Amino acid sequence: MDDIQIEQIRFELTWRIRHEVMHPDLPFENIKLKNDKDGIHFGLYAKNQLTSVISLFEVNNIYQFRKFATINAAQGKGYGTKLLEYIIMYVKKTNGKKLWCNARVSVISFYNKFGFEETPQYFIQDDIDFVIMELKIDPED
Repeated sequence: MDDIQIEQIRFELTWRIRHEVMHPDLPFENIKLKNDKDGIHFGLYAKNQLTSVISLFEVNNIYQFRKFATINAAQGKGYGTKLLEYIIMYVKKTNGKKLWCNARVSVISFYNKFGFEETPQYFIQDDIDFVIMELKIDPED
């Protein structure tokens, strides 16, 4: 997996991939978050093309990631894994206590591979089943 670079990006750069991957049938405005300007946004570039994005929000050393998406043509190639590993290391380096997300139930096993655990909090949004998953950060790791 050569030619990969992960860097912090402007939040506007996440919007195209979010729309293409998560909600292509909805208006473009639907993928924008009201607090996008308050987050830290990261992009994975593969061969100089923005391929995967994730948005990170912090409150009291607890981080939530949102809108984690990889372009359709690049899914299954490990780019999302690389980006999530990077985010976990970022949270550890900033002394974060926990990293959590609203995960689609269909991808629980993906997050389990990184040590995320399901909480009892399940919900449905836009006809999609979600569960809150969290990773407690051990500063010794």
